[in-house]
Amino acid sequence: MASLSTTTSTAAGDSLRSFAGLRRETRILRGVAAADAPGSQLRRRQLGVVRASRTSPRLNGRKLRVAVVGGGPAGGSAAEALAKGGVETMLIERKLDNCKPCGGAIPLCMVEEFGLPLDLIDRRVTKMKMISPSNVAVDIGRTLGPDEYIGMVRREVLDAYLRGRAAEAGASVINGLFLRLEQPEGPGGPYRIHYNEFSPAGGGAGERRTAEVDAVVGADGANSRVAKSIGAGEYEYAIAFQERVRIPETKMEYYKERAEMYVGDDVSPDFYGWVFPKCDHVAVGTGTVTHKADIKKFQAATRLRAKDKIEGGTIIRVEAHPIPEHPRPRRVLGRVALIGDAAGYVTKCSGEGIYFAAKSGRMCAEAIVEGSENGSRMIDEGDLRKYLEKFDKMYWPTYKVLDVLQKLFYRSNAAREAFVEMCADEYVQKMTFDSYLYKKVVPGNPVDDLKLAVNTIGSLVRANALRREMDKLTL
Repeated sequence: MASLSTTTSTAAGDSLRSFAGLRRETRILRGVAAADAPGSQLRRRQLGVVRASRTSPRLNGRKLRVAVVGGGPAGGSAAEALAKGGVETMLIERKLDNCKPCGGAIPLCMVEEFGLPLDLIDRRVTKMKMISPSNVAVDIGRTLGPDEYIGMVRREVLDAYLRGRAAEAGASVINGLFLRLEQPEGPGGPYRIHYNEFSPAGGGAGERRTAEVDAVVGADGANSRVAKSIGAGEYEYAIAFQERVRIPETKMEYYKERAEMYVGDDVSPDFYGWVFPKCDHVAVGTGTVTHKADIKKFQAATRLRAKDKIEGGTIIRVEAHPIPEHPRPRRVLGRVALIGDAAGYVTKCSGEGIYFAAKSGRMCAEAIVEGSENGSRMIDEGDLRKYLEKFDKMYWPTYKVLDVLQKLFYRSNAAREAFVEMCADEYVQKMTFDSYLYKKVVPGNPVDDLKLAVNTIGSLVRANALRREMDKLTL
């Protein structure tokens, strides 16, 4: 196949603000991270990012070809938007019945924004119980409106639905294992992707396949092979461990509209334990970055804390998976982009990632569709960096706020006690739920903000005093 020529992209996108690890993204050259040269950011601002459609050639006789690797919320959303936008799209997913150890909570805005059918949602949570290390329980959710709720879904159901929509839009969905990526031999040349395609009957290693594409979107999770292929760099990650527990119907009634979050050194030194309701069972889990080897011990503690409410239950599935803690140092290189967990889009403190995965997938696809003029032209790195610029501008404040909250309130049991105490305040609840449900950092009332600051200091002082007294008792 003849190589397609394209204008070499400038590095203009590097000047765009990034929140990779809540610090500026660095260039990684030949596997080594290197800071931009002095004065380069000024030159880039003067040059700007030139849209590829203004300089790249038309693809006569064919459409732009994009491979999306990974069929979770990020990959499914990207593939659908690409196919609808006139791009020839292939979606490669290793496990079509994938059940990720995920709490499965989605914000209200996602239901409408992504047109999710209501029967996809197992439970509508309107009551959230936050439980402190000393088992002080605070009910939050009092500020929710009559039509507001947190949706609870099963990942295997949500993921399959989004992949199905991508297929209906024209994407080719392939059950296969992505193996490796070959870089283009010259400007505008094709990427060669290698993968094993599994037969419908299942079993075996699959049949080796190779395809040539113009761009690749990596949506293949925390252990992304696409990320490795572009030297995207490493990041801290948590191990999430979850058990699906089928409990008696009488106990399930308690969780009909309620979810629980447990905090404390016993359930996790740097995260929280959860009990989230699903269709006919509850998901009981926890996670940690700092003490991965002790994850089963923390899981046992989470079950113990919830013992009275899940007693008599049967474990029907056990799941474990790595969860990224911050965006990768590099998320775009050439005509390869990372989205979802592969890019590192999971928030600290709450551990939420489903919405940001789906949103990043759609935004990346929209940038490709726009840059290629509905698949009729080649794209370049500048087009993909438009997606990064837009994503970072919209969600950097959310990631920053949750990072600060985790550092402030997850550092000790005393701080966690203060955190739970704060959650009893209706103003805190309203700010928290509004920000979560609609994915915006909601501006507060200055007077109430001042009161909140005073109350926060008071809670921390009381909690630290309690910690000192407890330390004396253990001497």
